[in-house]
Amino acid sequence: MEEIKAVLPDTVLNILKLVPDHTQQFIEEIRLRIGQPAEFIIDGKPYYPDLYHSFSSEEGVTLLSRISRHSLYALEEELKRGYITISGGHRIGIAGRVITEKGSVKAVRDISSYNIRVAREKIGIAGEISRFLYQGKWLNTLIIGPPQTGKTTILRDLARVISAGWPKHSIPPSKIGIVDERSEIAGCVKGVPQHQFGRRVDVLDACPKAEGIMMLIRSMSPEVIIADEIGRKEDSEAIYEAVNAGVQMIFSAHGRSIQEVMRRPAMLQLSSEPVFQRYVILSRNNGPGTVEGVYGHDRTRLAMGLMA
Repeated sequence: MEEIKAVLPDTVLNILKLVPDHTQQFIEEIRLRIGQPAEFIIDGKPYYPDLYHSFSSEEGVTLLSRISRHSLYALEEELKRGYITISGGHRIGIAGRVITEKGSVKAVRDISSYNIRVAREKIGIAGEISRFLYQGKWLNTLIIGPPQTGKTTILRDLARVISAGWPKHSIPPSKIGIVDERSEIAGCVKGVPQHQFGRRVDVLDACPKAEGIMMLIRSMSPEVIIADEIGRKEDSEAIYEAVNAGVQMIFSAHGRSIQEVMRRPAMLQLSSEPVFQRYVILSRNNGPGTVEGVYGHDRTRLAMGLMA
């Protein structure tokens, strides 16, 4: 949170101080909208510490200036993607007037909304499920869950386990490549990961997943590839290529069940093979990272009721 506090306008920082210290550790998002009070998402629910203060356009200018370190030109490409990643791996989403050129986003102007997503590194949360995902080698795995169920947080810790190994369970270190299209898994700033991964991690930051998977295979010889939120046809085609190249893969996808995800048109090829040997279903039933079940390639349940 210190990195976030460093970019907040003073007025918003004072509002944050109204949130009790023991509660601040559970903040998931800080949402700032021009003309509206600051909204804090805590344990999935909105909280408004000060309904009398509305976030102003001047405060928005201050926030953007601090995020960019007074050089918006340096963030031009990130702004086109709709988010900015700051030190600590925190991602700040933006919304406003979108300018397009030949069907592609050229810029975002007149920013009216900011969504500061708090990135928390939770070392060890992948421990319970790792023993189901490693059987002499890492198994091709798809982690499934609705938004804010901890998919990215678990992927991040799995990457650390894969890179560093887990002597207690005889899991050796492996070379791992991360395709971090939205700069969320590694939280890179200027290409440098802001989270702990051990010594054997290579990251392609802000790279489209399909292209990144093939780039890693061609140039970095990974044993395992990790990426977040697959779902496009080109993603499936790249994954199928990686399978034939002998690379193990661990990905995440939005959804509530295996059936819901795998019946999407873009996923049919991966479903019919089948490519994935393990499925992990997440929810928020007992907080983010609740593992509802771990399933085998034939979708039989191997474990349930775990906490990541």
